[in-house]
This record gives sequence, C-alpha cells and structure tokens, in this order.
Amino acid sequence: MRGWWQELAGLVLPVDCAGCGAARVLLCDGCREALGGAGAVRARPFPRPAGLPVVYAAAAYEGPVRAVLLAHKERGALPLAGALGAALAVAVAAAVAGAGGQGGAGGWQGGAGGSGGEVALVPVPSARRQVRARGHDPARRIALAAAGRLRRAGVAARVAPVLRLRRAVADQAGLGARQRRENLAGALEVRPGGARLTGGAVLVLVDDVITTGATLAEAARAVRAGGLGRGATPRAAVVAATRTEQKTRE
Repeated sequence: MRGWWQELAGLVLPVDCAGCGAARVLLCDGCREALGGAGAVRARPFPRPAGLPVVYAAAAYEGPVRAVLLAHKERGALPLAGALGAALAVAVAAAVAGAGGQGGAGGWQGGAGGSGGEVALVPVPSARRQVRARGHDPARRIALAAAGRLRRAGVAARVAPVLRLRRAVADQAGLGARQRRENLAGALEVRPGGARLTGGAVLVLVDDVITTGATLAEAARAVRAGGLGRGATPRAAVVAATRTEQKTRE
C-alpha cells in the first residue's frame, strides 16, 4: 500500500525541487540537466574490484544529483523515477555503444550498438527487507523507466530481473571497499530460467549508484556463472558514480 500511496501523493501535493529546493516543481530544469545532460562518462572506483565490468555513469554522485537519488530511494519520491530513468538510459546507451558521451538514447540508432538486437537491462536486486522498508525497489523502478525511454528512442529494450540474493547480506552503509567485497562475495545468483529470459539480448547490469563497485562486480560474476550473455563480458550502467573520469576523451 505504501508504494501507490506515495506515488499518488507525489502527483497531487505541492512539492519543491528534490535537487535544489526550488519552489513548486518536482525537478527544476537545472537539476534535470545535471542528471546526464552532458552525456555519460566512465565510472572509476578505486581500488577497482576484480571482475568489475566497464561502467558508465550519467552523472557524478554529488550535489543535486545525490539529493534526487536519495529522495527517490529513501524518501519515496516515486515520480522522480522518470527523470532518473532518462539519465540511466543515457548511461545504458553509452555502455552498449562503448563510447561515453557519444550520443545518448536519442542518438542511438539501429538498436543494440547498431546491430538491431535486443538490450536487456538487468537490475541489481535489493534485499527483501529493504524493499519492504522503502515500499519499492529503486533500481528496478528506474530500470523500467529507462527501458521505456529507450524504446521511445527506437531501441528494443526491456527489463530482465533475473538476479536474486541467495543469502542474507549486511547493510552496506558504513562498510569500506574490502568489507563490501567480503559482504557480497557469492551473494547473487541467476534465477531459474534466466538464460531463457535473456537469450539473444545484449546484457547491461544497471543500478542507481556505484561507490566501491563491489555490488556490480558481484552481479557480473553471477551473470557469468549463470551462463547469461553467451559468456560475453557484461556491460554496466548507473545513474551516478562517486568517482568518474573527466568529461573529455581519454
């Protein structure tokens, strides 16, 4: 009940910008631009965990971007999923094309990297207790919005929630990079039938934020162990990263 009530309240009650607090607007133009308006860049966690695929981020996890993500994730501002999904779509396009900032969802022609194939967005799953506490699954909600955005741009995109937690994990808040890796080691697995659900599609692991990279590294391990993507190196995309490259060519 909490989820639909939060969404309805967000649509009918007066709100201020979730990023900067501007009056009576869900998300102002400036904060919307901060969410990927300049194109995606490579995320650069340090130290880089083993097995982490190349990750593209639409924005840096700071200022209004951080505020918007927290409002959606922790405070139930569910209508923000549309803007966050648009940002994630920019990062997904860069991950598939392999060129950050070189054409977002609107400039991505011919489906998956020009091949005309399908793109399957694989969200990192949240623990059930977190979903219950928040009233929604942030990564999956944003992924659904991103897939819709990509389809409107002519990309055959869909969400494939094929990963699940196979054991309990501790809350990641306050854990360092090594502790996060240990906490998540072997924690994810592919659901039965996952290979069938993703067969033939380009796989892109998606999440809202990357910090140390431990979560996406574990997701990539699970995807490979489950035989998804025909053994190919998975790609990854996020809305925001704590460490990114400068918005210039390498």
